[in-house]
Amino acid sequence: MTTDLSGRDLQLGSPTPLPASPEEARLDRVPNPHPDTDYLARFTAPEFTSLCPVTGQPDFATLVIDYVPGDWLVESKSLKLYLGSFRNHGAFHEDCTVGIGRTLTALLAPRWLRIGGYWYPRGGIPIDVFWQTGEPPKSVWLPDQGVAPYRGR
Repeated sequence: MTTDLSGRDLQLGSPTPLPASPEEARLDRVPNPHPDTDYLARFTAPEFTSLCPVTGQPDFATLVIDYVPGDWLVESKSLKLYLGSFRNHGAFHEDCTVGIGRTLTALLAPRWLRIGGYWYPRGGIPIDVFWQTGEPPKSVWLPDQGVAPYRGR
């Protein structure tokens, strides 16, 4: 079992079941080895799933999370489990996307964070949701999130 600096066990390095809900999920953080450097870290979740809170039908999205770390990094296994915990969670696209961004911001206190939620159509209308904490540091290269807008087939 791996521990963080405070001695708390991390989920990294041990079998961990998928949490039943985002409220039960635990995000872990680890020290940033380069806290004096502005750089962009990106996580892309191309198979994000949640449930429509009205119909109970599944919703699918690609989430792109970009952040400029401060003293902390999100531990990637815990992030994967946290995002997977939305599979049986009923929430609107906006709530999922903004809620994930705010949760990560509260945990990490990053210099900057943005999240793009590129949702597949619900009721014939694609809904894309974008949220960020403010202006990014000027010294950081911000590549395009790389997700094409939805186009009907």
